[in-house]
Amino acid sequence: MWHYPEGITNHSPVWSRHGIRILPGPSSLWLDADGNRLPVPLFPGFDSLGALQHITRRGDDHSWFVLDKTILGSEFALSGSEQNPDLTGKDVRLLMQRVRPGAVGPVEAFAQESDEFIWADTPAELAAGMNALTGEDRIDAAALEQLVVERDRQVTSGLAKDLQVVATAQARQYVVDKLIRVAKPHRLLDPKHGPLLAVRLSVLTRKTLGGLHTDLEGRVLRPDRQVLPGLWAVGEAAGFGGGGVHGHRALEGTFLGGCLFTGLTAGRALAALD
Repeated sequence: MWHYPEGITNHSPVWSRHGIRILPGPSSLWLDADGNRLPVPLFPGFDSLGALQHITRRGDDHSWFVLDKTILGSEFALSGSEQNPDLTGKDVRLLMQRVRPGAVGPVEAFAQESDEFIWADTPAELAAGMNALTGEDRIDAAALEQLVVERDRQVTSGLAKDLQVVATAQARQYVVDKLIRVAKPHRLLDPKHGPLLAVRLSVLTRKTLGGLHTDLEGRVLRPDRQVLPGLWAVGEAAGFGGGGVHGHRALEGTFLGGCLFTGLTAGRALAALD
């Protein structure tokens, strides 16, 4: 099973309990249910499994991203084919919107329509909205403001003592991230980049990997480890993902090699049949 801590409810579900995963850049503050920053190096987009373990061990069913409109426009992407019409439709014109200022169409629409997105002009208003959404007074307005102010001071001072600020600046050394994935460091309380935004995140179960046990030729095995005649499996269904050859902390985006390898292996086995 693959679980993610950056899930949000789909306001227009395709199926029951339909969730969407936020694919975040590194600039948002990631807070637990009590408004505390997650420990280093659990920044957005860095170690989803580590963040998942931290959140669930606390016994919480949610956490928060705190950011502003500028960061939303530069750093948020949403999983799901219906949320990425430019990619699924191979539409170059739509794809070019990703390099322009502001959020791409589906992200901007989702942020306006979803109840999981809380907009506010001040940290106090943001805290009030966060508490209203959960029905609990777990976010202290003064503490939230202090946290944001301290983060902003690190950005403006250039002292590089906040490791998330350092990591964000480092990410911008890669030209693609600088252009379309990582916002230029700025104060969250700068009105030019507002309003502020908090996003309630829930644990999302997205998919399973490795449902079929195979031998080294790609032949599917029964529970007694005997070959099931006439059936081969390749790709993510063959067990190489997740806890397979990529290890427990497999990196998304690296599975293409496994798909090609298992496909080649099964293909050769099939070609060798009489």
